[in-house]
Amino acid sequence: MAITEYLEKNRKLYGDEVALVEVNPEQEDTRKITWKEYSLIQSTDKTFYRREITWRVFDEKANRMANMLLARGVKRGDKVAILMMNCLEWLPVYFGILKAGAIAVPLNFRYTADEILYCCNLADVDILVFGPEFIGRIESVEEKISKNRLLIYVGEGCPTFAESYRELVADYPSKAPGIELKESDDAAIYFSSGTTGFPKAILHTHQSLSHAALVEQKHHSTSRSDCFLCIPPLYHTGAKMHWFGSLVSGSRAVLLKGTKPEYILGTVSREKCTIVWLLVPWAQDILDALDRGDVKIGDYSLEQWRLMHIGAQPVPPSLIKHWLEYFPGHQYDTNYGLSESIGPGCVHLGVENTRKVGAIGVPGFGWECKIVDGETGKEVEKGKAGILYVKGPGVMKEYYNDPEATKAVLHDGWLDTGDVAQQDEEGFYYLVDRAKDVIVSGGENLYPVQIEDFLRKNDKIHDVAVIGLPDKRLGEIAGAVIQIKEGMTATEDEINEFCKELPRYKRPRKIIFAPVPRNPTGKIEKPKLRKMYGEEYLVAFENKG
Repeated sequence: MAITEYLEKNRKLYGDEVALVEVNPEQEDTRKITWKEYSLIQSTDKTFYRREITWRVFDEKANRMANMLLARGVKRGDKVAILMMNCLEWLPVYFGILKAGAIAVPLNFRYTADEILYCCNLADVDILVFGPEFIGRIESVEEKISKNRLLIYVGEGCPTFAESYRELVADYPSKAPGIELKESDDAAIYFSSGTTGFPKAILHTHQSLSHAALVEQKHHSTSRSDCFLCIPPLYHTGAKMHWFGSLVSGSRAVLLKGTKPEYILGTVSREKCTIVWLLVPWAQDILDALDRGDVKIGDYSLEQWRLMHIGAQPVPPSLIKHWLEYFPGHQYDTNYGLSESIGPGCVHLGVENTRKVGAIGVPGFGWECKIVDGETGKEVEKGKAGILYVKGPGVMKEYYNDPEATKAVLHDGWLDTGDVAQQDEEGFYYLVDRAKDVIVSGGENLYPVQIEDFLRKNDKIHDVAVIGLPDKRLGEIAGAVIQIKEGMTATEDEINEFCKELPRYKRPRKIIFAPVPRNPTGKIEKPKLRKMYGEEYLVAFENKG
């Protein structure tokens, strides 16, 4: 079925119930009430840091968007890009594009002006919908980006080079446009994270989106009584596909702008959230704030919070152990996926398998997995490392307009993830590392994730990234970029002493105390670190002789 059918079902069954809430704790409020006080308010006051829409209004806004696009000449298969921060307008715009038979193209809000232009050209974008945060970037490339494209602005104070979303949709009917959609129809183009170079345009069908929705609902048993807290950016498959569980069940979701521990805990408390998806840095920030006493669990109403799950990057077992000390009643799950497999869920731990924390899990609902030898393409024995392949209804159709790249990763319906993994005797998969992140030092393969997991056991370490640094004798050595917790200090000698528990060949040869950069989906930006420190280290090494 087309993903839009879920929205139409919810309008019919739950039209007057709240579908989406937007909470913005950083928005100035004239009453100067504290965020802690806000989190405990039990009134139905809608004006404080907050907007909401019902399922009926959600569907009507999507229909108006679709009818406007059709009136402006948009045809089936045309591409409409979305460049907005999370807000109440985001999802109605997305579903309006789909209802028109067009293809939605979400863009990363961190893209520079040139990257925005690059992605619009790569995906053959016909229309760009953007928010106020991006006026400057769009204006700087306006002559190039507006050529043969309609620019639609969502927000107050529309710039002269664009047309106002609010004015455009106001005069169009709120009834469904009547465009027949099939699950085989193209639906969305997402971009790879670009951690290995320029992003690729990933084309998915309605079947992919609908299957992702079912996967999320089944994995986490999302019901009508649940409330999902969505913090990550909606342009990314991870955020949207987790929200799809709420779409299937017809339950409420909250879009939170801000990641401070007090914002997250306060919103869970005030909005009675039951399911929260976190990235590793946000979960670690909450734990650090609790350890320091900056926030106290007793100040919030959290009894209804039943599930915390994490995805987008390897999860340190030590983090989950610490989390369950503060929240012993929580279910926990981790989800593995790629934009090429429509985000999270092709592998998941499962709430019943907390004892296996450290594994990414077992094949998700409707998915198959196998591990193959990277050279022969043959499946390896259990316990041996190889490349993880996944297969299921959520595998991408193709890299748009790039048959060579498509051929390189799709093999008889199987998707080559590029991740090194291994499977234990119970059938659980463990992520060893990205194939391109493996460090080959003196003929030995070093897997940075394993070293990072060990280092995170150190109570002083907030975050860590292990990268390969050039070495004339060994080819590469492991370098650890370490971010120390706020208010703490550590020395290189301390870290080296701590690492003596590791086999000698796995110990980092270089310790760098510095911030660990992560992208909006929580992934460590290792290419940036390799460029920053790899080149610097090579120059310093060569200067020595």
